[in-house]
Amino acid sequence: MTDPIIAVRHVTKRVTDTSGTLTILDDIDFSLQARESAAIVGASGSGKSTLLSLIAGLDTPTEGTVVLAGEDLFALDEDARAAVRARRVGFVFQSFQLLPNLTALENVMLPLELLGRPGARAAATDMLGRVGLGERLRHYPRVLSGGEQQRVALARAFVVEPAVLLADEPTGSLDFATGERVMGLMFDMNREAGTTLVLVTHDRGIAARCDRQLHIEAGHLVT
Repeated sequence: MTDPIIAVRHVTKRVTDTSGTLTILDDIDFSLQARESAAIVGASGSGKSTLLSLIAGLDTPTEGTVVLAGEDLFALDEDARAAVRARRVGFVFQSFQLLPNLTALENVMLPLELLGRPGARAAATDMLGRVGLGERLRHYPRVLSGGEQQRVALARAFVVEPAVLLADEPTGSLDFATGERVMGLMFDMNREAGTTLVLVTHDRGIAARCDRQLHIEAGHLVT
């Protein structure tokens, strides 16, 4: 078997304040192969989003490490982790995280420009066409519907051809019908691109569409 694309190795996350120490995640250990999809599920406050942030190297563990596409994230400094994210990871958030002063096209071009890749405008235009927004290139986020904004976010995530796509409650701000369309598009694009998908969701239907479900209860991974 090939090396996993994501390996979470005995990760624990604790935070300490004046009230004492709180263990958010306790000895989380699992791996995912390339092209696998996994849903992180559990009650609110169970540590799902913290785990996603650790997989991305956006947060640091108290113990353990994460190996992402062959890189031991926490053996790297913050700048090096950011470089790995830029090359290897796409993100889709509940709140879309589009830059309001940029058009749809400019939002999708931005990660390519930051990587210094040529042909950013053509690639972004093509990707927006694939998500059905070819007529909305010059529109700003404020005039786009929630579903359209999330499709821009999908285009931005996939345009860099990431090895890993991380999604945090991607339908949380959308009505049911719009969320279903967006998730169908996400799964289709993920399958076509051969990306490894990790998503946090409360929706059992969405979770059931993934190859695996990672259940977090009170900071523990349960089977």
